[in-house]
Amino acid sequence: MSAKTKSRLQTFAMPDVGEGLTEAEVLSWRVAVGDTLTVNQVIVEIETAKAAVELPSPFAGRVHELLVEPGVTVAVGTPIITVDTDPDADALPSAPSTGGVAQSGASPGNGSAPPDAGGAKIGEVAADGRIATLVGYTSAGAAKVRRPRHGSGTPAASAPASAAAPDPHASEVTHATEVTHAPLATPPVRKLAKDLGIDLSSVPASRRDGVISRADVEKAAAAGTLVTHPTAISASTTGRPEVDPAAREQRIPVTGIRKATAAAMVASAFTAPHVTEFLTIDVTPMMELRQRLRARPEFADHKLTPLAFVARAVCLSVRRTPEINAAYESGSGSDAIVVRRYLNLGIAAATPRGLIVPVIRDADALDLAGLAAALNDLTTTARDGHTSLEQMAGGTFTITNVGVFGVDTGTPIINPGQAAILALGSIKDAPWVVDGQLAVRKVCQLALSFDHRVLDGQQGSQFLADVGALLSDPGLALAF
Repeated sequence: MSAKTKSRLQTFAMPDVGEGLTEAEVLSWRVAVGDTLTVNQVIVEIETAKAAVELPSPFAGRVHELLVEPGVTVAVGTPIITVDTDPDADALPSAPSTGGVAQSGASPGNGSAPPDAGGAKIGEVAADGRIATLVGYTSAGAAKVRRPRHGSGTPAASAPASAAAPDPHASEVTHATEVTHAPLATPPVRKLAKDLGIDLSSVPASRRDGVISRADVEKAAAAGTLVTHPTAISASTTGRPEVDPAAREQRIPVTGIRKATAAAMVASAFTAPHVTEFLTIDVTPMMELRQRLRARPEFADHKLTPLAFVARAVCLSVRRTPEINAAYESGSGSDAIVVRRYLNLGIAAATPRGLIVPVIRDADALDLAGLAAALNDLTTTARDGHTSLEQMAGGTFTITNVGVFGVDTGTPIINPGQAAILALGSIKDAPWVVDGQLAVRKVCQLALSFDHRVLDGQQGSQFLADVGALLSDPGLALAF
């Protein structure tokens, strides 16, 4: 390849999208080999340990190669795409177009294998036992190829160049080593399979070209297929099914947000001494006020949820116990408690990609209508998977609403860098004593976990009691 040709091919590597992250998973490609690109056009969606991020192209031109399959996690700095920045010049050697991603050991469509950077032709085994590919070398024993497309003569396996000559007995040749075939599927289908917990290698393709369709994945999900192999269950001589133990378990790689959440929770649970206190309250007055406020014009465009009232109660209660909005810092020879004079309120949200905690900045400066609007925007963005890294950074106190799942209460784990977290349980009818008489009221439970290095029992208890008092009697807000 000439120097001029090399200069036309620009490689885009996996960037560090923020906070020193070291790796990211390619979720889906928004372009395919041969597509025309403009500068800043979104080319790929990746998932880091914090969030899903769309990456724009720094180059204009034509997509030459996609170097990473969807679903693969790669380190920052790893090349992921090659762009031909002068597509109107002489044609470059075509990149393999199997599913839009370059395949190790696959030859160009014209059948002639061009030499790679190491001097060996594509598919040839070099003197050191490695196989030359379009993007470098790979181990001869670790080559992975896709299933052959319908109508193709031989699978796209790594084979010596000398084997390219016609052989009438080629179909009878048995390879000494087993070849692992990667399932064929488009990026959206791969993502669907990942979300449903389906192993694509166990899903039979209904299409003649061997490509797994969305319908195939949905059919496998409906049948309860996770890692089931066609030969996993067989009839024994006694008539009782024999079950392969491996087919009875699902193995889910811990990556991205789940991996980051696991590390953060372990660090918090075994660093901060947690204390959890519980309070059961009658929220009938709050629910009655909510019903009245819905009729007011300032709330006409906002979904007024109980969580908005809890957020407002937290903002007011922090004024009386500012230490709840603090963090314990250690190191550099001295420890310190840092009390924030602002409240960035984190709201734990369950999403298809895992638990995230987007933040309402300066929540203490918002009134009830402002908090309701902010919560609605936050929830919609999180549900759509568009929460950015910036929207999840800088939280100082967190609320988790376990009540939406019908759960009464729990013992939440504090987010690292914070001193407390409040859990809101489900609101349900329950017997309650009112003025000496038994009545049916709207009741819920609150659970506050706090860092005992930062807060004593008196401070934690006072804060929890204040939040409960404001929800039980919203009129007390006038006195706070």
